[in-house]
Amino acid sequence: MPLSIVILAAGQGKRMKSDLPKVLQTLARRPLLAHVLDSARALQPAAIHIVYGHGGEQVRAAFPESDLQWALQAEQLGTGHALMQAMPSIPDDHRVLTLYGDVPLLRPATLELLLERAGEEALALLSVLLDDPTGYGRVLRDNAGSVYRIVEQKDANRKELAVREANTGVLAAPAAALRGWLARLSNDNSQREYYLTDVITLAVRDGRRVLAVQAPTPAEVLGVNDRLQLAQLEAEYRQMRARALLADGVTIVDPARLDVRGEVACGRDVQLDVNVVLEGRVVLGDRVVVGPGCVLRDVSIAADTVLLPYSVLHGAVIGARCSIGPYARMRPGSVLLDDAHVGNFVELKNTTLGAGSKANHLTYLGDARIGSRVNVGAGTITCNYDGANKWPTVIEDGAFIGSGAMLVAPVTIGRAATIGAGSTITKPAPDDALTVERSRQVSLTAWRRPVKATAEEREHEIARARLPKPPPSE
Repeated sequence: MPLSIVILAAGQGKRMKSDLPKVLQTLARRPLLAHVLDSARALQPAAIHIVYGHGGEQVRAAFPESDLQWALQAEQLGTGHALMQAMPSIPDDHRVLTLYGDVPLLRPATLELLLERAGEEALALLSVLLDDPTGYGRVLRDNAGSVYRIVEQKDANRKELAVREANTGVLAAPAAALRGWLARLSNDNSQREYYLTDVITLAVRDGRRVLAVQAPTPAEVLGVNDRLQLAQLEAEYRQMRARALLADGVTIVDPARLDVRGEVACGRDVQLDVNVVLEGRVVLGDRVVVGPGCVLRDVSIAADTVLLPYSVLHGAVIGARCSIGPYARMRPGSVLLDDAHVGNFVELKNTTLGAGSKANHLTYLGDARIGSRVNVGAGTITCNYDGANKWPTVIEDGAFIGSGAMLVAPVTIGRAATIGAGSTITKPAPDDALTVERSRQVSLTAWRRPVKATAEEREHEIARARLPKPPPSE
């Protein structure tokens, strides 16, 4: 039976106290709704419908993907009413799975289990056992253990409030039957809303089998209503991602101080120190060591490379046995070939540093192609930007760049060339030669260093400056 997924994402999230709709609040630097969509797409549904409302145009603009269908809930009249908005676009022969845009940690494996237990005809809901289910609807079962009703917190009596099994709102049902139950919903309750949970009662009255599948952990079904809950969810997400890496054999010095905000692939014996942040697509080869405070985004690092503390890499490709940092920055387009070294306070942008080459101190290399076995001295700068255009610098194999050199692009430094310290190079430097450019050094023995004026002298000079200037003599 084809699967249609409906994601309810119309909530305003007033308690967030934000101009952003709730589903656009971020978890691990991505909107909450993006996480839900990841899980939905993993199920390979025939269609994904998003019910939007408050700030809807912002939500739609954030997710322009062509595989999404949108349904507007103009009035916030409850979860049952929200689902009604999507149903006209869903064929009767589909099965409908309802998810929530502010419940981002629900795993595809849990949803697959729910769909499997439901089969094609049963109605199934996802429940969870909570030590404190305050705020959740309670799952009520008969003596045989079958579900006969969901009662909302505000409508529950004392006995019902004592039930620990809570409803998550996640529900799977045949589309034709669900359409009929939704049409029979009533808003005769304290909130004057159409509750999706009332579908359970209607299904029981129709003799339909109702199953409850318990989520493996409460963390999977946590929702977000305020900043505190969002912070708690962020902590849970960090732990979840750290546990997965630990299970894959990665050494993590302190799992509570690792932020994984993307897709990470690690080889054997990788080590991650404290306060490391991994974003986007990160690939770490065998025995890579990442020091404290490093931030990696969309990078690939080959085996046996060491990142020293507080280095930031973005859009970089790093070869094997390299050494980077501390306090180094690799900007997009940076490529280090095997055995290259980049030291403290060195920045690369759109630059390739060849095999065995090194730039160990206080250097900026932009739009440069640097060969193998090149030494770039401290304080070297490739002057690649003229205010309008970027220009390339080429440094060929075996060159030696003295400290404090300014390489004004476009310029080429020849093979095994040497650039004298303090030189400003504007023309090609030939192979196997020393190139030096320095102004003549001058010492002025009569010059005296300025002395700071007293307050009285300073006031006198200011007063003199304000006097009208005499007319020019004829």
